[in-house]
Amino acid sequence: MLLYTFGIRFYNAAAKLISPFNTKAKLYTEGRKDIFNKLKDNIDPNAKYVWFHVSSLGEFEQGRPVIEKFKERYPDYKILLTFFSPSGYEIRKNYNGADYVCYIPADTPQNAKRFLDIVNPKAVFFVKYDFWYNFLYEVHSRQIPLYIFSTIFRKNQVFFRFYGGKYRKVLSFFTHLFVQNQESVELLNKHGITQCSIAGDTRFDRVCQITQNAENIPLVDAFCQDHKVIVAGSSWPPDEKLIFAAMERLKNDVDTRLIIAPHEIHEAHLSAIEKMTSLPHVRFSKAEESTVSKFDVLIIDNIGMLARLYKYAHIAYVGGGFGSGIHNILEAVSYSIPVAFGTNYKRFKEAVDLVSLGSACTIRNADELYSVFKRYLTDEALLKRAGEISRQYVEQNLGAADKILAEAKVEE
Repeated sequence: MLLYTFGIRFYNAAAKLISPFNTKAKLYTEGRKDIFNKLKDNIDPNAKYVWFHVSSLGEFEQGRPVIEKFKERYPDYKILLTFFSPSGYEIRKNYNGADYVCYIPADTPQNAKRFLDIVNPKAVFFVKYDFWYNFLYEVHSRQIPLYIFSTIFRKNQVFFRFYGGKYRKVLSFFTHLFVQNQESVELLNKHGITQCSIAGDTRFDRVCQITQNAENIPLVDAFCQDHKVIVAGSSWPPDEKLIFAAMERLKNDVDTRLIIAPHEIHEAHLSAIEKMTSLPHVRFSKAEESTVSKFDVLIIDNIGMLARLYKYAHIAYVGGGFGSGIHNILEAVSYSIPVAFGTNYKRFKEAVDLVSLGSACTIRNADELYSVFKRYLTDEALLKRAGEISRQYVEQNLGAADKILAEAKVEE
């Protein structure tokens, strides 16, 4: 894997080169400065550690139920949590469920050895998709129990192509792979990877936690009152154009309020959103409880609130379906509501399932989105039936974290 390691070194050099001009590259580079001395200062050499690694914020939320149940089950262990992406680390670097949170060093053989020499984990858990060859090889060579969970495998992935032998080898390093579906098990078995089983998706456990603990937001209470409410989460410009076009028509038919939480909240994007609509609108940061009810659109200009906002929705729209793929729809359906999204959803099992079950709709344009909104918001029986489907679907898929920890072996 010399070419792979060269690619890692090139990537890090490029990130350092552009860091003065790119915020994410700067965070990526700065966060890894002096990483090994930071580890030595924060890792207790006399303690037993388990290492959890996630790529970014979404994978962290997926891993969180396992981290917290592990801590309950093994209170004598300390937890190291690493991130690859600045977008995850910067938001969760103070997560108190872990004893230390940091970036994963660049995936070179030397870094993997130094990292494991310092941490000396008794078990390692990777979440979903991050396959760092040198780290995984070194963990395997030291005979440390190594697990990955909540992953899905597909035929078109590099592991299963005719040239994928070297990439596929990394899958043999895992002590066990906890996957989401039978198709993944069959695909792995076909290629000689038999240490795998279906555990499901830990996101169901996480969204259930969030739903049960979601507190009211007084300003949002004042905004929604007794109106029908649409929550549009993780939206991108192509989504927003359709949402506002649909809303302009819908206001003539249904007493509706819109809460929109864009995926990116920089000033240019927020300003562009405001220019898309003639409906009375206000940003969350500028709204006041005494006057917010005068507006039809509430624009969320902060991070971390979306999962609680869905509790106010009669129906949700989740963005990303006109780009690389939809964002997390489980946060919405966990509140027993239907959800709509764009056309790029078929890589997401829960979206495919819910479309077939009837509590999710895929739309291609503003006319279709308007029709979906109007149909659900004017038919209480349909809305209730779709919400019940969503509720049952979430309940039927709980328990992945327990299945993983029942199978994963950790030195007592």
